Amino acid sequence: MSRPKRTLGALAAAALTAGAGTGDAVAQPARARELGITPGVLSPGPLNAITDVSGVRVGHLTRHEEPDIHTGVTVVLPHEGNLFQDKVPAGLAVANGFGKLMGATQIAELGEIETPIALTNTLAVPRAADALIGWTLAQPGNEQVRSVNAVVGETNDGYLNNIRKRVIGPDDVLKALADAKPGPVAEGAVGAGSGTMAFGWKGGIGTSSRRLPSALGGYTVGVLVQSNYGGTLTMAGDPVGLRLRRHYLQEHAPAPREPSTADGSIMIVVATDAPLGDRNLRRLAERSFAGLARTGSAFTNGSGDYAIAFSTAPSVRRTPARRAAVAQVEELPNDAVSPLFVAVADATEEAIYNSLLMARTIESRDLDGKPVRGEALDRRALRPRS
Repeated sequence: MSRPKRTLGALAAAALTAGAGTGDAVAQPARARELGITPGVLSPGPLNAITDVSGVRVGHLTRHEEPDIHTGVTVVLPHEGNLFQDKVPAGLAVANGFGKLMGATQIAELGEIETPIALTNTLAVPRAADALIGWTLAQPGNEQVRSVNAVVGETNDGYLNNIRKRVIGPDDVLKALADAKPGPVAEGAVGAGSGTMAFGWKGGIGTSSRRLPSALGGYTVGVLVQSNYGGTLTMAGDPVGLRLRRHYLQEHAPAPREPSTADGSIMIVVATDAPLGDRNLRRLAERSFAGLARTGSAFTNGSGDYAIAFSTAPSVRRTPARRAAVAQVEELPNDAVSPLFVAVADATEEAIYNSLLMARTIESRDLDGKPVRGEALDRRALRPRS
């Protein structure tokens, strides 16, 4: 006998009741699926995380320090070997380019990455790159390396974090690299998402995955996001931002409120074990923006919307032998990639929801010392499903 389905509201209430007595119920973390939010038709991997792609590791360094430091570093490593020697093919997509994505032009030109991907705050990008370069040069087998394309993405966490203090240094990045591991991924106000905001609520790190059925190859697509952007939040078709009157252009609505900006950024990192070349990885990265759009992103002039996709498949890896001579590469044809496009859009949408739902309220100070608050999204505000 199957169990009766529980509505979104009932699931949210159960999650809140389970957290009673342990702090503010609003701030109790709950992933989207715990609340009945399950975008798309494909199933997630066992962890519902980017680490469902075999070999991928994620590490965080989180700094929450009173009164005004809320920032950090998140790193994604595509495989456990020497990334510089065994490069992975990659594709880059840009929806709006107001950002400081270091290493972007070489990804676009050569279609590969050769370092971990680091995410941090805007003013920490050069220091994070310095750490990645030093870390790469120190890896056994890289004694003759003279050029490194460090890949560092960012969003500006300057509302909740005193970004001008520039507290992130190379040691923080090295600690995140040392923390990198497979398995479950911490979400919310951790790592590079420690001080970010999304849609006027506390944003952060979120992740999700989708696994294709065996008839379609059985491949996995995993997504990790650093959410720090705005618009009008929509969750599973529910116009949350409109209902709660917290959205971009709200000062022009019939019942106007104080102006709200939708400027900000999002970094989307996509991993797959499907054997794709850099051209189709670029196409895969582009499709992640479909999931971003479903959440209500405004894609404003002041937003940096970036996606990097890479493949871990051994058959497409750029090893020294394959770079030295003509090599045979086995990769999926164009006609086989559409299910992957569906997977990445759905996983991106869910990863963004997780970044919001797993966040906690953060109180800080602005540059003038005045109190500011990044409020966690109230799970009780989610509309029940019929």
